[in-house]
Amino acid sequence: MYSEIVPHRITAAEVAAKQPAALILSGGPKSVHVEGAPSLDPAIYELGIPILGICYGAQLIAQQLGGTVGRGHRGEYGRARLTRLRDAVSSLLPDDLDDVDVWMSHFDAVTEVPPGFVATASTPDAPVAAMENPERRIWGVQYHPEVVHTPSGSALIDRFLHELAGIGDTWTMASIIDEQVAAVRAQVGTGRVICALSGGVDSAVAAALVHRAIGAQLVCIYVDTGLMRLNESDQVVETFKRNMGIELIHVDAGQRYFEKLAGVTEPETKRKIIGELFVRIFEAHTGGLSDAEYLVQGTLYPDVIESGGSDGTAAVIKSHHNVGGLPEDMTLKLVEPLRMLFKDEVRKLGRELGLPDEIVMRQPFPGPGLGVRIIGEVTPERVAILQHADAIVREEIREAGLERELWQAFAVLADIRSVGVMGDERTYAHPIIIRAVTSDDAMTADWARLPYDLLETMSNRIINEVRGVNRVAYDITSKPPGTIEWE
Repeated sequence: MYSEIVPHRITAAEVAAKQPAALILSGGPKSVHVEGAPSLDPAIYELGIPILGICYGAQLIAQQLGGTVGRGHRGEYGRARLTRLRDAVSSLLPDDLDDVDVWMSHFDAVTEVPPGFVATASTPDAPVAAMENPERRIWGVQYHPEVVHTPSGSALIDRFLHELAGIGDTWTMASIIDEQVAAVRAQVGTGRVICALSGGVDSAVAAALVHRAIGAQLVCIYVDTGLMRLNESDQVVETFKRNMGIELIHVDAGQRYFEKLAGVTEPETKRKIIGELFVRIFEAHTGGLSDAEYLVQGTLYPDVIESGGSDGTAAVIKSHHNVGGLPEDMTLKLVEPLRMLFKDEVRKLGRELGLPDEIVMRQPFPGPGLGVRIIGEVTPERVAILQHADAIVREEIREAGLERELWQAFAVLADIRSVGVMGDERTYAHPIIIRAVTSDDAMTADWARLPYDLLETMSNRIINEVRGVNRVAYDITSKPPGTIEWE
């Protein structure tokens, strides 16, 4: 089904004009008690439109409609146990939902429901984990049903959308293609367009979509930053020329990146440098396309959210080089056909566009490349260490048959060294951190429970085969509180 994401500042009149079948109030980074916290036009609650509040959205409903949101409670981050309240009758919660795992990310909690509402479920640190007022067609849950780590979440959202709001399934990926093809044609007209290929799924699907819209007006440029995975640049050039039939310009810029990044250790500064140089190289290497006006990028909605949101109201978690890291004086206009999609939707879109699995099912790779998987200064030597270790991790995951079960699996090079002993000699070398997570959309993620023998194999190979490494650790942090990438 079709949905739009709108800012909380939208008025009741603007909502009514859109005639939505339902409203979902999302989670957010702030407390309802702080100055400047997002709020909702109170008249929206009187429109009679079915409303589901999630996390912050549920707390906002409680606060605005006369309930109480308590402060100073112990927070819940990650997995929590949800229990249906005794004798509670719920029109929202699935019938078999009781004593189940849910995914939490909150500090405040609803302690008293508004007049006319009833509490239907709780967790150890959220006395009101679910509440509802069916007569007013308003429901709220403190946990996150939209993430894969809440097993019963899809059933709850299905019930809200289909049974309580009465919405049917009529929107397809073909609809997205038609709409975006029309939007791209309207935006660029007869202008020449350059696509920023990174080698990942997002830029590949964006390129295929824009190529369908404007054909030969599109030229793709692949900038080899020197920060790609082992042998990836060769694979990218071969794959895109063979599978997509699009003109591709390959720019080897690794040395320029290492010069710019010399001595830089702060994560945001690294991202900004990588993003700005990325665009400068584009502006200098247009393959004779002096009339190029537009730059296609595979920006996804999680990138937008983590970089401050579609209207700047979300918290900046980290700037992405294809969102928050672009220079202000960039001369190319952006074309971002995937900006409102999540990764799973992009993969489906890629299949609809006829892209092969070797492209569509590639694991996500950050735009700044290994520059954000090397903690501290980025040097050719450190990149070589990480490339080798990362290749071992990905090879062993693939050999174990787990590649399709994981959202991402990769290696991180930490900016520390530790003492070890190899043979009869003392060593003082770097640790490698292995990161493997499960997720559906990258907005939340859980660490993968990899078999011990697989972890042992990866550790042994990395220490034995990668010079400069004497220790391997496994990251068991979920998102939240951590992010998937280390920087």
